[in-house]
Amino acid sequence: KKRFAAGTPLVVIGGPSLLIGLGGGSASSLGGGTGSRELDFASVQRDNAQMQRRCQEVIERCTACDENPILSIHDVGAGGLSNALPELVHGAGLGAVLDLGKIPRADSGLSPMELWCNEAQERYVAAVDPRRLDTFLEFCRRERCPVAVVGRATEERRIVVRGASGNGRPAVDMPMDVLFGYLPPLQRAITPHSQEPPRLTAEREPAAPSITVDEAARRVLAMPAVASKAFLITIGDRSVGGLIARDQMVGPWQVPVADVAVSAAGYHTCAGEAMAVGERPPVALIDAAASARVAVSEAVLNILAADVLSLSDVKLSANWMVAADEPGQSQALFEAVKAVTDGLCRTLGIAIPVGKDSVSMRMQWDGCKTVSPLSLVVSAFAPVADVRKTLTPQLLPGAAGARLFLIDLAAGNDLGGSCLMQAFAASGGNAPDLKDSRSLAGFARLMRLLRERDCVLAYHDRSDGGLFACLAEMAFAGHCGVDCDLGTDGGGALQALFSEGPGVVVQLTRQGGAALPELAARCGVAWRDIGAATAGQNLVIRCAGEQWSWPVMQLKRWWSELSLRMRLLRDNPQCARAEVESDCDAGNPGLSAVYAGAARPGTPAKKRLRRSAARPEFAILREQGVNGHLEMAAAFEHAGFAAYDVHMSDLIEGRTDINSFNGIAVCGGFSYGDVLGAGAGWAASVLFHGKVRRMFETFFSRDDTLTLGVCNGCQMLTQLREIIPGSDHWPRFERNTSERFESRLSRVEITPSPSVFLTGMEGALLPIVVAHGEGRAVFDSQSHSAASPFVCMRYTDNHGRSNPDYPYNPNGSTGGITGLCNTDGRVTIMMPHPERVFRSAQLSWRPPQW
Repeated sequence: KKRFAAGTPLVVIGGPSLLIGLGGGSASSLGGGTGSRELDFASVQRDNAQMQRRCQEVIERCTACDENPILSIHDVGAGGLSNALPELVHGAGLGAVLDLGKIPRADSGLSPMELWCNEAQERYVAAVDPRRLDTFLEFCRRERCPVAVVGRATEERRIVVRGASGNGRPAVDMPMDVLFGYLPPLQRAITPHSQEPPRLTAEREPAAPSITVDEAARRVLAMPAVASKAFLITIGDRSVGGLIARDQMVGPWQVPVADVAVSAAGYHTCAGEAMAVGERPPVALIDAAASARVAVSEAVLNILAADVLSLSDVKLSANWMVAADEPGQSQALFEAVKAVTDGLCRTLGIAIPVGKDSVSMRMQWDGCKTVSPLSLVVSAFAPVADVRKTLTPQLLPGAAGARLFLIDLAAGNDLGGSCLMQAFAASGGNAPDLKDSRSLAGFARLMRLLRERDCVLAYHDRSDGGLFACLAEMAFAGHCGVDCDLGTDGGGALQALFSEGPGVVVQLTRQGGAALPELAARCGVAWRDIGAATAGQNLVIRCAGEQWSWPVMQLKRWWSELSLRMRLLRDNPQCARAEVESDCDAGNPGLSAVYAGAARPGTPAKKRLRRSAARPEFAILREQGVNGHLEMAAAFEHAGFAAYDVHMSDLIEGRTDINSFNGIAVCGGFSYGDVLGAGAGWAASVLFHGKVRRMFETFFSRDDTLTLGVCNGCQMLTQLREIIPGSDHWPRFERNTSERFESRLSRVEITPSPSVFLTGMEGALLPIVVAHGEGRAVFDSQSHSAASPFVCMRYTDNHGRSNPDYPYNPNGSTGGITGLCNTDGRVTIMMPHPERVFRSAQLSWRPPQW
């Protein structure tokens, strides 16, 4: 957001104007059902991810320039262009003259007000350097991103919008000082009232003897806040970009229990960024301030699983939601904000530079009203020194002398607002709370000291579900047992196991356990030795003279039940059940890798290339919607090639010819949104464009070129079989048997084939990410038999068996086939994404020796 001068062009890039989101800014300040039905419907948004992708590509091309054409940029959100364009020029102390007729629109019937104020998304406004305007417009044309120069900045601080009516009068003509004039701060008058904590009431009180720990365990693990979220996680692409170092899936059994998300800052560094979340709205029904402190504590404890050097590096985003006009809610909001800012963040030295709020959390309909409790969702962000040093909940049962320690930062073992209370329809009780802010700061120092000694093997925070859920999830991730002794806790077993106050469980080496008493005392942190991971398959807990024992796989079935039920409604039921059976199989050995590394990487490929240059040149080919080109380019650069960004528009418009390159890599992503079928639109842009088709025919007919197609690129190349010599045996790729998008870390076998890319790697068993919805290889009977010698990749299960069942074969392809080459091996196609895991740091699990 640089200041710019009068006369600077003002542009709009991205999606066209539509009659959507009109009134969204005002409707979001109203409780649902309190305005008109028309306003409610007009406020509904639509998304266009592919348009956002095109906008992002333009921005990235600009930021890669030595001299960025964009001087200032602003996204189009609430208020539409009526807000974004005035704010853009206001930041430079200028005004603007704008032309409504230049604004891209998808509806010619929009009135001037609708055109000016609609909130259609995936749009930006920008002030562009006049000397670099042609370059900027060329970037937009290359990326097929809609763009319009809608006006110029003016010295006079006045906003003038013309071209709206036939009478010559502007639609808007007003001084900027009026538009951005001083507004008195909003004041709210609150009548304080004290409230006793609600008495514990329930169908059956959790403290009553009739509630057994066994029943509590089953119900709590089935709670949505605790249960597995795999049904959501495995349908989202978690590997795109090739910079993800820690996703939700933990360990060789890929259990979704990670505390923190971590991404690398680039392809040549191990530094990165971390993000974590904390929230506890049910507690706000009892104590608003306590719920806010616990939410912040949870976010901080989660992010400390990453290699964060100092607590002061952590920044928070606070999203507040409240029905402010309801009795007591404005006071609750005040108390919660004060507790976070004055009582916690200032003491910790943590800033909250950004946030969001909604004060209309109520819904009225047909005489009924529903009110949301005060909710604070805290997102924590921090730089990470080394993404490889992120701690996970995966227990290591084979670590000699390792012990489990509970670091307890809570003020007590209170059950108010806990999942246990919700599971038994109970309310009231005392709210869990942070003991004091100094204990949280002390814990951060303690973790830094333990990290410096390299003695932390596993880490998991105690939040939803309490200590019981924490230990169970650590056992799931480690595929092992736990022997835990909580001693004679004064509150009883239910309080000890299911209270959700701030705290973590860490597994420390023998040396770490020996150093803990002195380090914890130095940092002012309370701790307890509670047991150890075991090679068995039972979770054993002793507390207050009683003992309980559960098979870990039985607990995992309870924990997986919700995800299974969701998938039975959505996916192929046979696949959904097969995945649960696999996940809960005690004999499942988990992911492993085998690679002899006999071949010198890259040598066979380079021998087939005409040029003797040390860095053969590859075109990294993409089409609109493709999102896997950056990691593909980085992988080729790391492997010793020179990578060049080539868009299909470059070929169509004659700026580039692929025959000037040694090879092409056809990248993954949703070309044309896959609306014509995966890769079909991209293939059509080659086959039905005469000049481009001839270019590809010439390229494929040469004997000194290489081609790699991955995911969407694989699907695209199979539809070019008529112009690729020796590819008649290739299949077509159709919808996965699971009937949904699959995002997984799968075990892939490299099989003997003529593939130049894979020569010398035969027999390797490698974990490679997959991310696609149409990866099932479908052959006709003749091509299937002909394809056999040219199959270069197959999925295997964790036992190494080919032709595995779901989920090891995520597509359902016969024989687990997922990669092939043409007859001379110069063209290789595959559905997995090796370009997203060419560094071991990119894998959510990797062998320890890697």
